[in-house]
Amino acid sequence: MDKPIEKKKGIALLFSKKALPYWFGAMMAAFILWLILRDDASTLRINGDTLTVSEVRSGEFNDYIRVSGQVHPMTTIQLSPREAGIVEEIIIEEGSQVRAGDVIIRLSNDDLDLQILNSEANLAEKENTLRNTMIQMEQQKMQLSLDILELRTQVQRKGRALESQKRLFDDGLIGKEEYLRSEEDYTLFCKKLEVTISRAEQDSVYRSVQIKQMRESLENMKLNMQMIRKRKDNLAVKAPIDGELGLLEVTLGQSIGSGAKIGQINDLGSYKIEAQIDEHYIDRVSAGLTATFERQNETYDAIIRKVYPEVRNGKFQADFKFSGPQPANIRSGQTYYLNLQLGQPESAILIPRGTFYQKTGGKWIYVVLPEGGKAVKREIRIGRQNPQFYEVLEGLEAGEKVITSGYDNFGDNEVLIF
Repeated sequence: MDKPIEKKKGIALLFSKKALPYWFGAMMAAFILWLILRDDASTLRINGDTLTVSEVRSGEFNDYIRVSGQVHPMTTIQLSPREAGIVEEIIIEEGSQVRAGDVIIRLSNDDLDLQILNSEANLAEKENTLRNTMIQMEQQKMQLSLDILELRTQVQRKGRALESQKRLFDDGLIGKEEYLRSEEDYTLFCKKLEVTISRAEQDSVYRSVQIKQMRESLENMKLNMQMIRKRKDNLAVKAPIDGELGLLEVTLGQSIGSGAKIGQINDLGSYKIEAQIDEHYIDRVSAGLTATFERQNETYDAIIRKVYPEVRNGKFQADFKFSGPQPANIRSGQTYYLNLQLGQPESAILIPRGTFYQKTGGKWIYVVLPEGGKAVKREIRIGRQNPQFYEVLEGLEAGEKVITSGYDNFGDNEVLIF
């Protein structure tokens, strides 16, 4: 006998085969609604305690950069020997105070000693030659004087003989030939006397010129001798100015060439600060810009005196001079950290510096929503920066909060849930 089938009612009806199409339709409707209303933003859950959240504020942007520089003397003089030699003695050590004229090192040079000996020998030989020449000239002068005296005597004698021969010839006591010979002898000795006197005058002029030349040559040799002896004095390398022996690169027995740099003398009267600045600022840094730095709770002022145009390893050099008092304990080689003012302060939207900039390049940032617990990515535009703040040009308002710590672990997610 057939058993009657009861119709399902209540909850059982919801799970019957007839209800399956309705369940399927409801699920499809719910899926379509989820597709329509879902948030496509990628989401990442993070620990909020590890974040640095900073507030965007409106304030005065101070346009400066922080640079480090080393103290150097304003004036440095290179220490170089004028003569080549071998280091025989180091008298003053590096770092010592020196006064102008103090001997720092002594050199030895055997070749120079040999030159001095040769010059002394040449000078002595020249002096002997001059002395002998002057003696010979004096003897020649005396001999000419005797010859002139003798010729004058002969002229007188021949003159008397001629007068005697003329009287005898006039009286017819001697022949004409004998008279003419007497006249010729007198004329001959007169001409000999004239020639000898002329020779004596010429010899006197010649001797004067020759002696003058020899004396000038002797004086030149003496001057050369003095210069060589002065070169001997140059083997003692001396300090050119008062100051500090800041560098001395020599060792005993070392051979040093003339003009080689072996050290330097630092003038401690004034100092400068040499700073290396990133090439990014080369168009904005010029002579005359001011800077400040702190040393032992005191603030000091400096000003750029020179900017070097060469860029090396991404940096260029600028020299600062003090525009006021110097630190009392200033020393060469100290490092100072200067705040270099690039422009006048201006009102701006500011956010504190942070490591987020390394990831975003200042193009976007995570902004914490007002209700908290969530941060979303937002595009921004950052302008200038100083050691404390970034200047925000677009994308943020004062009072908003942003994440300024590093973004390395956030990937490309657009929403962060704390």
